[in-house]
Amino acid sequence: MKASQFYISTLKEAPADAEIVSHQLMTRAGMIKKLGAGIYTYMPMGLRVIRKVEAIVREEMNRAGAVECVMPVIQPGELWSESGRFQGMGPELLRVKDRHDRDFVVQPTSEEAVTDIARQDLRSYKQLPRNLYQIQTKFRDERRPRFGLMRGREFIMKDAYSFDRDEAGAKKSYQAMARAYRAIFDRFGLRYRAVAADSGAIGGDLSEEFQVVAATGEDAIVYCPGSDYAANMEKAEAAPPGPRPAPGQALALTPTPGKATCEDVAALLGVPLQTTVKSIVLATDEPGDAGGARQPQVWLLLLRGDHMLSEVKAGKVPGLERGFRFATEAEIVAHFGIKPGYLGPIRTVRPVRIVADREVAAMADWICGANRVDHHLTGVNWGRDLPEPELVADIRNVVAGDPSPDGQGPLAIERGIEIGHIFYLGTKYSRAMNATFLDEDGKPKPFEMGCYGIGITRLPAAAIEQNHDARGIIWPDAIAPFTLVICPVGMDRSEAVKAAAERLHADLLAAGVDVILDDRGERPGVMFADWELIGVPHRVTIGDKSLKEGQVEYQHRRDTATTRVPADTILAFLKGRLAA
Repeated sequence: MKASQFYISTLKEAPADAEIVSHQLMTRAGMIKKLGAGIYTYMPMGLRVIRKVEAIVREEMNRAGAVECVMPVIQPGELWSESGRFQGMGPELLRVKDRHDRDFVVQPTSEEAVTDIARQDLRSYKQLPRNLYQIQTKFRDERRPRFGLMRGREFIMKDAYSFDRDEAGAKKSYQAMARAYRAIFDRFGLRYRAVAADSGAIGGDLSEEFQVVAATGEDAIVYCPGSDYAANMEKAEAAPPGPRPAPGQALALTPTPGKATCEDVAALLGVPLQTTVKSIVLATDEPGDAGGARQPQVWLLLLRGDHMLSEVKAGKVPGLERGFRFATEAEIVAHFGIKPGYLGPIRTVRPVRIVADREVAAMADWICGANRVDHHLTGVNWGRDLPEPELVADIRNVVAGDPSPDGQGPLAIERGIEIGHIFYLGTKYSRAMNATFLDEDGKPKPFEMGCYGIGITRLPAAAIEQNHDARGIIWPDAIAPFTLVICPVGMDRSEAVKAAAERLHADLLAAGVDVILDDRGERPGVMFADWELIGVPHRVTIGDKSLKEGQVEYQHRRDTATTRVPADTILAFLKGRLAA
């Protein structure tokens, strides 16, 4: 490829709405152009990266036994109604109507479509297992699209779906995909972690995320440096607390004028924040009698003063799993007798359901609101001052330094960008859509399913967040738009430079190297700045002066200086570098 025949459109400045490095650099390097909110054109330079990502994913998926297909971007709404997701998925699902007023969706994922395929074609256990995958455009109507390709509305995803006859087979397929994903991300040359994850809206009870480690990541990755334990924040747990100490203080009503937060109360009383307990009030809307008005059930969640609620974990508490909301001020006043600020579990006006985080359930002599303005209760103890908690659950986010649940040391936290996610679905979709096969005993059984996604267009952005410097992008060889660039200085003025550059270009092409020759006639500073911004990992510079000395210059994108190489050995030198 010659640069004069390609489409290069670099910019000196990033647009004002480009908030993170990958968005800034992909725009400046001419890889993407914004068409609308969260919608981008993949320009030729960026498309080359995307195609290389796709090729690696395709090779490893095929090697793992998956078979490629392509399902429609626009899918009938009736399929999504069968699974319950037409309404249940919420506003992120883009719903449209055709001229006949029939409902359709723009696919964000394709569980429904692939389950429909399976129920038509896979009739016998002898046809299982099966795994179908696609690399296809998706759309999710994000409330606030941002960060370029990191959180766009239209994107390209690889999604795969496995079908098995039983749970053991499904988990075997899941593990095969887990191995394939590790092979894929190893080939990209990125630093990543595989972490246990919550399944979210997709469903299922076994799930892992693959996270590229980057300081700008939106996700928190929790791991134990002394072991293999790793999970995302929604799934991570600390080791359970030890036994509860015996009470050592008397219950006392303590004035705390104007001190409504745990932090302020701890400072006023001169005690550690860890001795305080915060109250979070939720509500669930329960159906009324005989179709009457829905009556709210109020819940009081108790957490240690230095901990934060995990809404994902709270959503798994029995009674809250069908959905909850934060209670209104009127509901709080009706049940506690005061406005928020001094709430606690003792002497409420109306009964509330209490859920204690397991750390709180193991505390003695703790401090909480007294349900009285400007007052807190100190020396509170379970069993003596209030009944043992009705429900005890892990409902908090872990913090760095918590003991790892495997007992191998303290937990640490770093930031990550999710680039892949695998799920064991079980029969969530096959039962809902009556997708069955005849098993060996001649009886129909629902398929055991798994689904497996990789963000094809998100991955280049994640790679940039991990690999860049002040000059621009530093691509790993595997996914660089070009592996090597030849920069001839004064090519339009020197026949020797032109001949040497074109000969090396032809030799590299013949050797299968993805090379581009910059024949635009730009000044060296402009030429070097463009390719450093674009991030091509290997560069050869050919100049008239060095050529007369029988030398050319090589520089890797991470190098701070050039290396002089004899012109007659440059091809062998480059082959060695690229092989390494």
